[in-house]
Amino acid sequence: MTVSWRAPGRVNLIGEHTDYNAGFALPFAIEQGCTATVEARHDDVVSVASRQQDGPVEASIGRLQPGSGGWAGYALGVVWSLAESGRELPGLTVEVDSDVPVGSGLSSSAALVCSVATAVDDLLDLGLDADEMLALTRRAENDFVGAPTGGMDQLAALRSVESHVLFCDMRSLTTRAVPFPLDELAVLVVDTRAEHQHAGGEYRRRREGCEEAARRLGVSALRDVAPDDLDAALARLDEDELRRYVRHVVTEDERVLRTVDLLDAGDSRAIGPLLTASHVSMRDDFRITIPQLDVAVDALLDAGALGARMTGGGFGGCVIGLLPTKGMDEAIAAVEAAYDRESFTAPRCFPARPSPGAHRTP
Repeated sequence: MTVSWRAPGRVNLIGEHTDYNAGFALPFAIEQGCTATVEARHDDVVSVASRQQDGPVEASIGRLQPGSGGWAGYALGVVWSLAESGRELPGLTVEVDSDVPVGSGLSSSAALVCSVATAVDDLLDLGLDADEMLALTRRAENDFVGAPTGGMDQLAALRSVESHVLFCDMRSLTTRAVPFPLDELAVLVVDTRAEHQHAGGEYRRRREGCEEAARRLGVSALRDVAPDDLDAALARLDEDELRRYVRHVVTEDERVLRTVDLLDAGDSRAIGPLLTASHVSMRDDFRITIPQLDVAVDALLDAGALGARMTGGGFGGCVIGLLPTKGMDEAIAAVEAAYDRESFTAPRCFPARPSPGAHRTP
């Protein structure tokens, strides 16, 4: 018996680097995703193959070690986490097939992890509830692979709803589907082709910096710094780097909440300036943008986008723009022309519509 599940990549509409600060985020699933097909074996070996990689990676369940497996570690980490929890598992043959661009900031890793986890849960009839599934997938990425993700990517892959964005409270790990009407509007994704690495030192540096700032301010997480108290909090910090991190996180949380209010009121057009303000904050305060990202944002705004921002962990990846559907072709042409002038690698542009989360496939 084989079972197949598909989990999507995601675009984060707004709310960047807020997840590990116990704050708020607003992602949505995209059509691109990863399909995992799993089958039980008669030994204790886990064999992971990908249509996008050379050769399978195989390991005994009892000998799985965090940090091993390379790209396959995201799948092996699911099995390792289940085994560490005391579950008796058979060997498994896992085949994955993904069309999420790797290194693009669209969460190809969470799509892989969540597709494997949901397929294994179904195949073995484990009966994992929503909270257990989230914990499993986070542990696979954080503890086995060593990628310090905050959990928002997994929530988006598991719980997204078609035609909605997913309002995520990263302290309680509760979510709410918020309607995202796109009548005569579109979300354009610009894949800059500048790859980033989530497990890299710059991501970790900012996470550790946020944790240090929270410690010095006497709060459990930066989410606890109220917008009205931001100036006083910044005055208590004597390092410019930490002040910049705090300012970004506190104002980004506020932008997420304002965006949710506008979408609840059915006013998708009005969120544009908030998206742009988010990018400015990531560029000037959190300092996680690169020229390819900034050029794409400026080109989209010059071409009539209502708002544009980097999405993902930063230092590469994708930009999103909210624009009138009738202006899509002109916006793409503007970005391509700007990249040509800068001698950047040609970008890949495509529209994204809010899609469903993980689901079983035929």
